Amino acid sequence: MKVLMPYLKRYRKDVYIALISIVALVFATLWQPRLLQVVMNAILKGDKATIFQQGIFLIGLAVIGIIAGIINTIYSARLALGVATDLRSDLYNQVQSFAYADVEKFSASNLAVRMTNDINQVQQIVMAGFQQISRIPLLFLGAFILAMVTMPQQWWILVGMMIIVFAVTWYSYQKMSDYFTQTQEDIDDVNTVARENLMGIRVVKSFVQEPNEISKFSKASDRLTGVTAKIGYNFAILMPAYFLTANIAVVLSVYLVGQNLTTHPTYLAAITSFISYVMQILFAVINGGFLMIAASRANISLGRIGEVLKAKPSMTYVKGDRGPVEGDVEFDHVTFTYPGDDAPTLKDINFKVKAGEMIGVVGATGSGKTTLAQMIARLYDPDEGSVKVGDTDVRQLPEKSLLETVAYVLQRSTLFSGTISANLRQVKADATSNQMQWAAGIAQASEFIERLPLTYDAPVEERSSNFSGGQKQRLSITRGVIAEPKILILDDATSALDAKSEKLVQEALDKDLTKTTTIVIAEKISSIMRADRILVLDDGRIVGNGTHQELVANNAVYQQIYQTQKAKEGVNHG
Repeated sequence: MKVLMPYLKRYRKDVYIALISIVALVFATLWQPRLLQVVMNAILKGDKATIFQQGIFLIGLAVIGIIAGIINTIYSARLALGVATDLRSDLYNQVQSFAYADVEKFSASNLAVRMTNDINQVQQIVMAGFQQISRIPLLFLGAFILAMVTMPQQWWILVGMMIIVFAVTWYSYQKMSDYFTQTQEDIDDVNTVARENLMGIRVVKSFVQEPNEISKFSKASDRLTGVTAKIGYNFAILMPAYFLTANIAVVLSVYLVGQNLTTHPTYLAAITSFISYVMQILFAVINGGFLMIAASRANISLGRIGEVLKAKPSMTYVKGDRGPVEGDVEFDHVTFTYPGDDAPTLKDINFKVKAGEMIGVVGATGSGKTTLAQMIARLYDPDEGSVKVGDTDVRQLPEKSLLETVAYVLQRSTLFSGTISANLRQVKADATSNQMQWAAGIAQASEFIERLPLTYDAPVEERSSNFSGGQKQRLSITRGVIAEPKILILDDATSALDAKSEKLVQEALDKDLTKTTTIVIAEKISSIMRADRILVLDDGRIVGNGTHQELVANNAVYQQIYQTQKAKEGVNHG
């Protein structure tokens, strides 16, 4: 509830109107049996005036109940929708403030479930809360008191019924709470399996893995089905148990009244009202039990939502806007270990890059090349040492300044659905057509963009499925260079390009971005041979720093990579 209270306070008016209307509705519901008792007594006495008068009152109560019910439904729905909308917005904003490591900690699919399924659970319980939960205590207490007043000698029947009903409800609540916790975890698993399958559908189709994927999904789905079935079994037992208890109470009451009807004829009018109150008590408890179970599920969802909202981003930025800084880069004794890993990925890294230099980074898979690049873009912070950009520690740079300074182009190109121009304007909001054409020319993307009917306004479908791998990489490079960053990081960003296109991109970068510091991470040495300097990484350490010629002559690790690739090229040419 701590998570929910600040959101309810934003809608005080809706809360008050919903509560007032529910009080009016409960009053109308509770007083109707009382008036019916008066009508029954009047019928037994033949008092037509009283029958007519009380009949008018009954109609009036019904109208009040209908109007109050409509008002309550409208304002409860407004309140639930408003709270869910604000909660979803705040949750999304909180995720946007997370560092890359924080998103990986929760996982993207898990966060998606929290923003959809968990928020829906909360919306439903808020709606139910101001329609039912606030109504149930009033209805239960009022019906219990009026039942005792109507037939006080039957008090023990009411108490016995309540003890049985509460015991059944509490037992079910205890079991259901565990089941609902498991349900949310199983929903996460199903969502993860489905998401991975859809994201990697090409791999699945290529390796004919459909049967395996169906099996994985079926197992996750069967676990969810099993837990859901257990919840259903509990519900199936609850209703008969409730109604059996209530019917036994009614039968006992009618039997006892029948035994004393000759000595107490007024019991005939009272028994109808008493039974109405018994059923109202029962329905209050039934609804309360179901809502407790729903509330337990919503409480789990609220806890999951609160976990995200309360999570402090592992990385924060200083406030202000210094604008872009110069393109110098320095690593000063940097060591970094990924969360959960035992051994550091980067170990005591030291090097300096002057503004405008082109630096190549090469090494075996897992040597730490991408991690090094992520340190410059501040996707992670070092455990030891410092990373400086423009002679300033990146931890002391405002976020906007760092983003204006560093552009990072990944090997796995991510384009957002919309248009090509919208993707380019993510980096430079005021980008003109000429600037788009200039950037696309550098990335060798203009040749296919300008063949599209809508050119730069051409649509980008979900996951950019309407473009090939090479086209996506060229669009990503276009997006990276359009703002003319001080530092451009290409993390194997030309791996999907043919040799000719890759060479043209490198030549264009040399010609048009002469003042930009370019850091090229590559598997192929041919991609970085023309760099001013090349850093060679091995097991998280820099084991070489020099030109291609120097490293070929003096560095064993570089020589091994170079000879291996040269041999492969010879085989391929052969």
